[in-house]
Amino acid sequence: MSFEHQLAEHRPYLIKFARLQLRNETWAEDAVSETLLAALSRPQAFQQQSQLKTWLVGILKHKVVDQMRQRAREVVLDTGDDEGDELEALSFTADGHFAQTPLDWGNPEQQLQSRQFIEVLETCTERLPAAMGRVFLMREWLELSCEEICLELKLSPNHLYVQLHRARLRLRECLEIHWFGMPRRVTP
Repeated sequence: MSFEHQLAEHRPYLIKFARLQLRNETWAEDAVSETLLAALSRPQAFQQQSQLKTWLVGILKHKVVDQMRQRAREVVLDTGDDEGDELEALSFTADGHFAQTPLDWGNPEQQLQSRQFIEVLETCTERLPAAMGRVFLMREWLELSCEEICLELKLSPNHLYVQLHRARLRLRECLEIHWFGMPRRVTP
């Protein structure tokens, strides 16, 4: 199979990855196109020390960050302070303990091997409010430092940590409802 054909096979996954972060179809297409062009222009850079998909995602991460920087003026973030966050109020008691003991998540490493789990996780991530989802993906998927995110989005460190905390709570709730709390079919 030719290198070009292999790249084309990974395009749908790359689009999905870029769309999750950028939340804009056109920007995601641009980032993926730039990624594929970069890979095509230097195929010798892929030294097969990792999977092709992993190498492409590494390039895409940089392209997504570039897109975010280029489009910073076009993105509107909801920076309003929503102290009355319902999820947080339902999740914790006044003394900071869990209101309800979290469900047993079993072996998370084994769960990550499941394609179904990844699909549920991506759906839960897509359901996060735009600003919250963006900071979560920048931190956890793009692996940007908190300082870089604060600088890029003009957030205070405290506001960033609050957004990350709330995103993790919402993801936990979504995963407990749609994955850990429901019986699933096992796929080979």
